[in-house]
Amino acid sequence: MSTLDQIKGPADLKALPAGELDGLAAEIRARLIESVSRTGGHLGPNLGVVELTIGLHRVFSSPEEPIVFDTGHQSYVHKMLTGRQDFTTLRQAGGLSGYPCRAESEHDMVENSHASTSLSWAHGMAVARRLQGETRPTVAVIGDGALTGGMAWEALNNIAADKTLPLVVVVNDNERSYAPTLGGMAEHLATLRTQRRYEQAMSWTRRSVQSAPVVGHAAFDVLHGLKKGVKDFLAPQGLFEDLGIKYVGPVDGHDLGDVENALRLAQRFGGPVIVHVITQKGRGYDPATNDEADRFHAVGKINPETGLPLEVSGRAWTEEFSEELVEIARERQDVVALTAAMLIPVGLDRMQAAFPERVFDVGIAEQHAATMAAGLSHAGMHPVVAIYSTFLNRAFDQLLMDCALHRQGVTFVLDRAGITGSDGASHNGMWDLSLLGIVPGLHLTAPRDGVRVRQALREAVAVSDAPTVLRFPKGTVPEPLEAETHRDGVDVMTEDGDGEVDELLVAVGSMVPTALAVAERLRAAGRTVRVVDPLWFLPVTDGLLAELRRSGNARVSVLEDGLVVGGLGQRIAAELPERRVRPFGVPQRFLDHASRGALLAELGLDVEGISTVLLG
Repeated sequence: MSTLDQIKGPADLKALPAGELDGLAAEIRARLIESVSRTGGHLGPNLGVVELTIGLHRVFSSPEEPIVFDTGHQSYVHKMLTGRQDFTTLRQAGGLSGYPCRAESEHDMVENSHASTSLSWAHGMAVARRLQGETRPTVAVIGDGALTGGMAWEALNNIAADKTLPLVVVVNDNERSYAPTLGGMAEHLATLRTQRRYEQAMSWTRRSVQSAPVVGHAAFDVLHGLKKGVKDFLAPQGLFEDLGIKYVGPVDGHDLGDVENALRLAQRFGGPVIVHVITQKGRGYDPATNDEADRFHAVGKINPETGLPLEVSGRAWTEEFSEELVEIARERQDVVALTAAMLIPVGLDRMQAAFPERVFDVGIAEQHAATMAAGLSHAGMHPVVAIYSTFLNRAFDQLLMDCALHRQGVTFVLDRAGITGSDGASHNGMWDLSLLGIVPGLHLTAPRDGVRVRQALREAVAVSDAPTVLRFPKGTVPEPLEAETHRDGVDVMTEDGDGEVDELLVAVGSMVPTALAVAERLRAAGRTVRVVDPLWFLPVTDGLLAELRRSGNARVSVLEDGLVVGGLGQRIAAELPERRVRPFGVPQRFLDHASRGALLAELGLDVEGISTVLLG
């Protein structure tokens, strides 16, 4: 049995002789590469935190000293060291989640699949534990660029004011989020990170106090004084210490001895401490550390020897947007683009290559992106904000009060809209239709194919007095779907006559192919059918209402991949209360991780499920 297979929990890890830890780290990396290459998942972040996670579980006693991971996709090693070593079904139905999961283990405190929240969670937990008489520390591990998020700094502002709160903040500094981390915070960490002479000079001070039974404020201040003298000579004064939070580091995150020493020092301090740990994302796997390292943040199934994809998928929705945006930018000098630490996943890398001065990656700061876009619009530009649908939730107030209230021409492009599946409950883009439907003046479209992505993007950036939203799903774009006719802003995909029919199917975006397949089954059962794509449908357009009236007493079914509550189906029913409207959409609950197809089938949103209901 390998050393890793003998680790059933943190107690086994603590009992392991120090001489066996390097071998354990090597086993963990081999297991990660072997497993994630077969299932897909977040490979690079986890290869980088192997020694750090070993150190965390050797020093702290989880769950009594809780460890909160941010972002949660760097928790695979944590899972292995807390008894979950079978990664064969990672991110699959019934298998391990790709994030911490309370249902899996008592060691998982917070799912934390949306970044920059760990410090607020840990602050609240630490305060509550102190009120209950607990003196042991709470630990937050923040990394992969999450310190670029404003919420993290709101938390630090409050943590710094409480000098006796036993809270350890571990900054996992790997210089990257998805891609290299940008901005002032990244530059500050780089300043600290590159002063290796400082780290070497301070090594003896950490080691000299690590064996002390208690390191209180006085002892820590002696160490701090020594550090300051060296640091002022070799590196600028640390921002964290200027905030009033004790600072340990920078620490080599791949030196197990240094990691443990720094964490033990922080554990015994009795107040808020930041431990700055330098790691290498993708460490131990050459393809994940070379010039294409960004590809290995999250991977599909790959050849573990070469790092190349095993499954060659078709053309992605994102590519259609990416290419068309560059063409528009060539034609219009006022078009600029913003994203929140997702430059490559949302397809802005092409525009950055062509027009680097017109693309802005603001870090994990969706709120700032939305309001910065409002400012850009007010000053005469047309910004395109490209983010994942699920992350728009975080910028809703800014979209509402800064963009819509001020009638700014800002285009939001929502990638991964609808059911995404394997990344779990937090990453399904199922909330946007319900949220955006309450924003006055906002216009929304869901293209059904790549041709419509391109057309819709041009239509969106032509609007100068209101926010526009374009949403599309994850995955491969279908072949172009031509409409039979176009009436009043609505594409009629297929119809049995231009008057009254038995069934009217209103299909939103990626649900159009499903609606067409359902229509064939209804026709086979002797029903007359019309399928329409409403194109721009928030607010509900006069053209769509006219199409509903044209269909006479037809039963109306609305197929959408967002929540039923607040969705298009409910809006149509409210506009025409006399009509029979059946909405097919996502129920108001969080969905377990599984493939998109499996979830659609479970929810009855596939061809079989919808046809069964309509033919029943």
